[in-house]
Amino acid sequence: MIRPSVDMMEALRLTRQGKLEEAMAVLQGVPPVADAAPSRAPEKATVIDMVPPSGASGKAWTVAPSGAKSDPAPDRETGPASASVHGAFFDRLRRPESGRTSKALTAGATFESHVFANEAGSRSYKLYVPSRYKGEALPLVVMLHGCTQSPDDFAAGTRMNECAEEQMFLVAYPAQPKSANPSQCWNWFDGRDQQRGRGEPSLIAGITRRIMQDYPVDTGRVYVAGLSAGGAAAAIMGATYPDLYAAIGVHSGLACGAARDLPSAFAAMRDGGELAGTRTKTPTIVFHGDRDTTVNPVNGNQVIAQAKPATSLQTTVVRGSGYVRTIQADDTGRSVLEHWFLQGIGHAWSGGSPNGSYTDPRGPDASWEMVRFFLQHSVKVQ
Repeated sequence: MIRPSVDMMEALRLTRQGKLEEAMAVLQGVPPVADAAPSRAPEKATVIDMVPPSGASGKAWTVAPSGAKSDPAPDRETGPASASVHGAFFDRLRRPESGRTSKALTAGATFESHVFANEAGSRSYKLYVPSRYKGEALPLVVMLHGCTQSPDDFAAGTRMNECAEEQMFLVAYPAQPKSANPSQCWNWFDGRDQQRGRGEPSLIAGITRRIMQDYPVDTGRVYVAGLSAGGAAAAIMGATYPDLYAAIGVHSGLACGAARDLPSAFAAMRDGGELAGTRTKTPTIVFHGDRDTTVNPVNGNQVIAQAKPATSLQTTVVRGSGYVRTIQADDTGRSVLEHWFLQGIGHAWSGGSPNGSYTDPRGPDASWEMVRFFLQHSVKVQ
């Protein structure tokens, strides 16, 4: 992982200038090159989310000065601003405001905290059980939050619990602690966390299986989705556990294997990743804003390309108000791949609630569309 003594601000400055070799040297602890800016005192490093541009900075990615305040509402053109991120290399998702939680529970529903542990460590998670649950086998949706978010914040912003109430399924929200990543990002960029049976994939799969043991889950209808770093983690879960997850949803994320370390993560967020032939077979729905200046929208294309099966699919393009939806369906007409290219949306959950962080309520409702897509798909349990 990143050493706290690394001058992340200097590495960021060099990378933005295209000086990747110099930035790599800084990340490795080598003194900056001669033309670098005056050195700063080492700062506490945070990981994998960079500040979107402000209206004044044009298209440039920036790091806010110490003590900067976040805008109270998302900006459709530039995406939500970040809170104070002094010392952050990639602090993409602004911190949720204090007190943000999901709306009051429907009478009879539960939203309880649990902990799962295995040889890779432990993770807490919250599980939403809808009010009308009577012990029947229900589908399960696993939701992976973005950087600086929490299960409560993510539930409030996506309103996935409301979807669960209407469509009758369970929702799990694993939590990434600061002990695993200072910005609470899932470590999608670390090769050790991209493998079946190891690291964070084993923990997320373990939480999924624990719920399947504790509740009569419809084992063929289990799904995983996420935002940003959580979206990238969802892509990893689809690639490493295709027998467990019947479909995945990736919002503003990256493909499995898009990066293997911190420098390649930054390059992937900026220009797309080097996938080296990595392929998955899991049905996939992608949402990505055309004004996302944190994760280049080309990454959404790469998620779809990675998931495309060898068999031919029929492609339909639907142009709606604020989006272009590309559907690739099998010979039965069932959608296997969907790519929602969102017009005027930045790095935020489309159609989300302002009660949660990093949402844009003006876009298509990503949660409802993901659920629609998910419930078309099931896997044969061995």
